[in-house]
Amino acid sequence: MREIIKAGALAGAVAALAMVGATGAEAAPAAGSLHGCPSGAVCVYPQNAGWNGDRPSLAFYSYGAHNLHNQFGQHYVLNNQTDGATARTCTGVNGTGDCQGYLGVGYYVDKDLTPINSILLVRP
Repeated sequence: MREIIKAGALAGAVAALAMVGATGAEAAPAAGSLHGCPSGAVCVYPQNAGWNGDRPSLAFYSYGAHNLHNQFGQHYVLNNQTDGATARTCTGVNGTGDCQGYLGVGYYVDKDLTPINSILLVRP
């Protein structure tokens, strides 16, 4: 009976983790490096590489717009800024066009960057 209870608990835990992964967002404190993204930065990971062994391909630190070049397909975008700063993806250069969402501190999104031309770091 004990083995059945353990198996049920394990199945429940796996299902809960699967649901968190399926949301495309993960909350975590931005007290230090998170998946290789330094504290205070918004990081982009290589196409179709997940966390890429905790090695981002781009890191942006300053508030304002950061233009993207040659970024196509699915990428993780992680906000590891501090003090409640958010990040937005924009279809135009220099933070213009359709700027989508407000990615909070400690959250990431698995995003198709093909139509995205800039990432906007927004001061709280």
